[in-house]
Order: sequence, then C-alpha cells, then structure tokens
Amino acid sequence: MKPTIAIFFTGGTISMRIDPKTGGPVPTLSGEEILARVDGLKELADITVIDWGLLPGPHMTPLKMFELVRAVQQRILDDVLVGIVITHGTDTLEETAYLHDLLLDTEKPVVFVGAMRNSSELSWDGPANLRSAVRVAIDPSARGLGVLVVMNDQLIAAAEAIKTHTESVGTFQSRDFGPLGIVDKDRIIISRQRTQREHIVTEKLEDRVDIIKLAAGADGRFIEFAIDDGTRGLVIEGLGRGNVPVAALAAVERAVNTGIPVVITSRCPRGRVLDTYAYEGAGRQLKRMGVILGGMLPSHKVRIKLMLMLGAGFSVEQIRASLENGA
Repeated sequence: MKPTIAIFFTGGTISMRIDPKTGGPVPTLSGEEILARVDGLKELADITVIDWGLLPGPHMTPLKMFELVRAVQQRILDDVLVGIVITHGTDTLEETAYLHDLLLDTEKPVVFVGAMRNSSELSWDGPANLRSAVRVAIDPSARGLGVLVVMNDQLIAAAEAIKTHTESVGTFQSRDFGPLGIVDKDRIIISRQRTQREHIVTEKLEDRVDIIKLAAGADGRFIEFAIDDGTRGLVIEGLGRGNVPVAALAAVERAVNTGIPVVITSRCPRGRVLDTYAYEGAGRQLKRMGVILGGMLPSHKVRIKLMLMLGAGFSVEQIRASLENGA
C-alpha cells in the first residue's frame, strides 16, 4: 500500500506562468495542474490536494502564515497521513517554514518546497523540487527532523534555511551548519540530526513587531518612530557581533525602558551575536542596558519568533532565555 500525504498549494513561483497581458510570471496553476506535470508522483504516494492559495511570496503575511499553520495542524492529526508538503513562494518561505517549526508538535515530516523558475521556462525546477519534497515526506528517516525546506535535492532545517541568492536554484542554504541530508537517486541520506528544537504553544501572534536596520553613522530616528507608533517588540539589525552606532544608543535605551523586548541581531550572514566587545555601543553595553542577544538567528526570523512569544504571553526575561540560550 502506498503512503498517503497531503500537499498544501499556496502559490509562489512554482505555480507561475507568463501572463500574456503583463508579460511577466504570475501565480496561475492549481495543485492538480502542477501535479500533472510531475512525473512519477502517483507511483510514490496517494496525494490529497489542498488548494490553499495562489499567493506570491511577498503577499504572505505573518497572520496568513498563522492561518496556514492552523490548517496544517488540523490536517496532520489524520492518522492516515505520513507527512505534509507545502508549496510556497521563496521570498518568504523561510519565515513561514520557521513559524511552522516553532508551532507544530509532530514527528511527521512537514516539508516546504518552491521553485526559482516558473513553468513557462524550459528550466522550470518546480517538478523536480516537488518530487524530492514528496520523497522526503514519505521517508521514515525524515521523521523527527522538524520542519524542512527541500530544494535542489537538499534537506535544510527550517530554523537554519536562508535564501542566499535572488535567482540561483541552489539559493536555500544553512548558513552555518550545512544541510541535514540530501535526496539521492535511490534514497534519502540523512547526514546529521538537529540537537535543539523549541516548541511554542500559542493561540495568537503579535504582528506589531518591527525590524530596524542600522548602518555606519545611523541614528535612532526609526527606533523613536517605532516606539511612538506603538510597536510591541523591536528587532535591531546591528553590526558585527551585535553592536550599534553611538548615535543610536539613546533611542535603544528608550526602547528598553518602555518595557518592550528589544533584540539585537547582526547584518553578518553567518555567526552569532555576543557581548564580546566593551566599547560604547557594543554588545556588552547593550546587554547591561537590557537588550536581548538574538543568537544565530537573522533579524527576520527573530521577528517571527518574537511575534509568537509575545502572542503566548512570554515575559521579557522568558524571551531573553529563549533567544540567548535556545535553538
């Protein structure tokens, strides 16, 4: 008997073809239309198709992500299903996948997949990526790995997956640790296991969380605006090990003193933030001030996690413990 999976189709480039009126690709294809162009899927699994949406990646919001994860949570309770695949626009795929990883409490594989080229191109990578995602979703070795991103025959943990290139089919990478495994010709090969995974229980998220990016000579004007506009949490993308220009310090301190969680991340693509340096504006001063260190997560993933923790009612100190000591 073949295994049974469900595939949520949400849109993205994998569903796109060229619109003759605009001359550019737009989400068009239904789930069944995509599946019809993927050879060999019927031999792999029985598939339940869920046409959840036709959204380009930038149209996906945190609230829509939350709606999607609620639908996935209900479906995954079906004992018949061995796993779930979710197609998604690549621009925000890593955020939606990470939100699912934090909220879903299941051993079953949940696999996110997309495409970098649309169906009107000869080099459309959608069918190959979708077939690989299905193979991972039905493979017993993928159980317990958490939510995965499967693109270009690599299995990448959702917590680590980063889109690193605007166009390359190998765009998704794990910045620091590499893939969990690969899809080979005849099997799924798992090379490492995740040692940390966090589960957050919440019935809502707080979407009024802002990211402020700082650069050389930046001041605190945007931080001040976010505070005055009622932000409930602030992620500051700083420099290096987690440092900010001196001109921004007063605004950072004001944000902390309002009682909202203020998290420092780095614009560096690899490594973690830490209170290494002691000069003015450096991580050590920020931590004494009450700023939370964001660990190894990039700013956009810290924002997603902060939204969920605030929705769950976490205190600032609970948020600090999660980000500074957790996954």
